[in-house]
Amino acid sequence: MKAITIPAPGGPEALVLSDVDVPEPRAGEVLVRVAAAGVNRADSMQRQGFYPPPPGESEVPGLEVSGTVEALGEGVEGWSVGDEVCALLAGGGYAELVRVPAGQLLPVPAGVSLVDAAALPEVACTVWSNVFLTANLQPGEVFLVHGGSSGIGTMAIQLAKAVGATVAVTAGSAEKLEACRALGADVLVNYREEDFVERVREATDGHGADVVLDNMGAKYLGRNVDVLATNGRLVVIGMQGGRVGELDLGALLAKRGAVIATSLRARPAAEKATIIAAVREHVWPLVEDGVVRPVVHSRRPLADAAGAHTELEESGHIGKILLTTG
Repeated sequence: MKAITIPAPGGPEALVLSDVDVPEPRAGEVLVRVAAAGVNRADSMQRQGFYPPPPGESEVPGLEVSGTVEALGEGVEGWSVGDEVCALLAGGGYAELVRVPAGQLLPVPAGVSLVDAAALPEVACTVWSNVFLTANLQPGEVFLVHGGSSGIGTMAIQLAKAVGATVAVTAGSAEKLEACRALGADVLVNYREEDFVERVREATDGHGADVVLDNMGAKYLGRNVDVLATNGRLVVIGMQGGRVGELDLGALLAKRGAVIATSLRARPAAEKATIIAAVREHVWPLVEDGVVRPVVHSRRPLADAAGAHTELEESGHIGKILLTTG
């Protein structure tokens, strides 16, 4: 089968379309014929040599796919050959076929195309697990998401609005902020021109943000603590702005705040299955009702994985970039 390999770390040109062996589904796994794969910053980090897959997982990049069930491993129940599915992966998605633990499969939601369903698993699981299961965002609270026009940001806006939160976003252009507004964002901050701490405090009469979802890490650490409301929760899911920062514990104590850092890829399969089950219960009905939708910026053929990574790293996109096998 065809798959994208990384013979040596490097820029987007390091992604090579190669012939590789078809994976065999192990007990409890299914084999999925891939229709599309989502492109994520974790894939870019892996390509550069900074984010290897967990032990025993595929070296092929790709953390989410959509497609059809091709074969069932021993002991798999509840799925049949031919089912249209999307899936959360630890790796292997940039390929024509991928094996997936059955607990990490989701049905393609009604009203979503098979290809566009690849834009859902990673962002839905990341947002639901961090914003709702970990940070416990409640109706009426203020939620700040950095990078509001990203794949995770566009999903976070929609889900937070669906539960009745006030949503603030940061983004770097008027076009991106308008896209966030169209999805329901209430407070729009151009981080190139404005201080998000001042804007969020002003817009909330000094209250601040009850929950912050941050992809920047060290660069924003101090200001994220500043913007927190009393009993606020900061959840760090990325380090685009560096990994080592200074934390004022006095400021955090004064707000009775919490700083939490999480990742999804390396979690045990049982934890991922629990998150998948929660997403199916709480997020999928919103998708099928049209309250939440996948936001897809572009679709490129698998052979153009380098172009997809270039587009991702130029940061001009809104929503998800997909690779298709058809």
